[in-house]
Amino acid sequence: MMDQQSLFLSLSSLFFVLVFLYIWLSTSKTTAEKPPPSPPKLPIIGNLHQVNQDPHKSLRSLAERYGPIMQLHFGSVPVLVVSSAGAAKEIMKTHDLAFANRPNSSIWDRIFYNGKDVVFAPYSEYWRQVKSICVLQLLSNKRVRSFQTVRKEEVALLVENIKESGSKAVNLSELFYTLLSNVVSRIALGRKYAITTEGGKEDSFKELFQNIAQLIGYFCVGDYIPWLSWVDSLNGLKGRVEKASTEADAFLEGVIRDHSTALDKGASSDDLLYNLLEIQKQNTNSAFSIDKDSIKGIILNMFFDGTDTTSAVLEWTMAALIKNPDIMRKLQNEVREIGRGKSKISGDDLEKMHYLKAVIKESMRIYTPVPLLVAREAMQDVNVMGYDIKAGTQILINAWAIATDPTVWDNPEEFIPDRFLNNPVDYKGLHFDFIPFGAGRRGCPGIQYAMAINELALANLVHIFDFALPDGKRFEELDMDAETGMTLHRKSPLLVIATSRV
Repeated sequence: MMDQQSLFLSLSSLFFVLVFLYIWLSTSKTTAEKPPPSPPKLPIIGNLHQVNQDPHKSLRSLAERYGPIMQLHFGSVPVLVVSSAGAAKEIMKTHDLAFANRPNSSIWDRIFYNGKDVVFAPYSEYWRQVKSICVLQLLSNKRVRSFQTVRKEEVALLVENIKESGSKAVNLSELFYTLLSNVVSRIALGRKYAITTEGGKEDSFKELFQNIAQLIGYFCVGDYIPWLSWVDSLNGLKGRVEKASTEADAFLEGVIRDHSTALDKGASSDDLLYNLLEIQKQNTNSAFSIDKDSIKGIILNMFFDGTDTTSAVLEWTMAALIKNPDIMRKLQNEVREIGRGKSKISGDDLEKMHYLKAVIKESMRIYTPVPLLVAREAMQDVNVMGYDIKAGTQILINAWAIATDPTVWDNPEEFIPDRFLNNPVDYKGLHFDFIPFGAGRRGCPGIQYAMAINELALANLVHIFDFALPDGKRFEELDMDAETGMTLHRKSPLLVIATSRV
């Protein structure tokens, strides 16, 4: 009897000890881990119901309540939202390597050959090598300067197209996209492909890359709620992605074939595709080599970054100038004084145009071209500003919220280019309260390319033309509503009457 009682007491004691240890360990773990603030979430969808069609704005509203670093859940995926310069610096500088990865995306994988590009590829030795090729051989300052003839010719063509419109309204949104598409085509592929047919109908080339740029920013349900991946087929998204990627691959396959044939016959050219094919040939026997899919992925990146986002900057900057005629006059005075007696503005003139540069910076601040920077992913557990971030967490940096933070910027919603005069804040990733191109390892490598064409185009337009709105509309009536994708575009095209003075 005593043996049974002893056994019972021993087992009971052991049970209570185990329960105590479980509770203590659970409590200790919970106490040791400090997750970021987070709003309540719903089953299955998490916090997706709190993100509307303007995600950068809805996420800023949440950040105003929960703080500049907060954690949401998109379906089953933890997402860290960063909304202050200090928090962005932690992600993109202090812990840049830990957050250098890209999350899985079925759309990105299908379009960019399972991570064979630069922008959307996961962090790896392959990515480091390919980015090095882009930075040092394709998009260096020297290479950007070598393209100045292409920029001059295409801006001159833009000016002529506007002049030919006479007193009719011109669609600057379309003309800007065509300008950038032509420049990228010539730089990357050696000739223009984006040609508008008679009657103004867009050709399939232009439609294809506009469609891809749109698809890149779409939300794929299956990436966040895997058992609902059938929704992406039902709503047609999967089919659209498949069609666009197949068409893009067929186009690029043909261009590469033509270039390879010419190269084998001893032809030479200075376009980026020839450069990539030469690099491929030279690196065949080295430890690292690029294949055809790598070349296609890099070229697709060029069209996305060099056309879609860059044309959006021009579009918003011109719209902001038209909306604010006093600022337009001030810019025209600077440009026309420096360009006095000239029929067009050259690259050398741009160095003296400080207000022009301030205008473009202010436009990118308010109308941030990519409001939510391309998502990153934590590769390991990291402590950021006292909060524990788990490996696999996606990182969304709200560049627009940071650029309109009232604790940093006076009157942040107002278009005031003068704030950038005699101000060291720049867009190259060193000042984290203004990061339109991102920063750190994942910062955009094409900054110099984008700014070179934007400055030249804008300077020539305000030098040569005076602008009015169609149908006698007043400047203040100009609609500034945005249509949000990955890139921020105007909801309606920018239509103007342009009167030449040169």
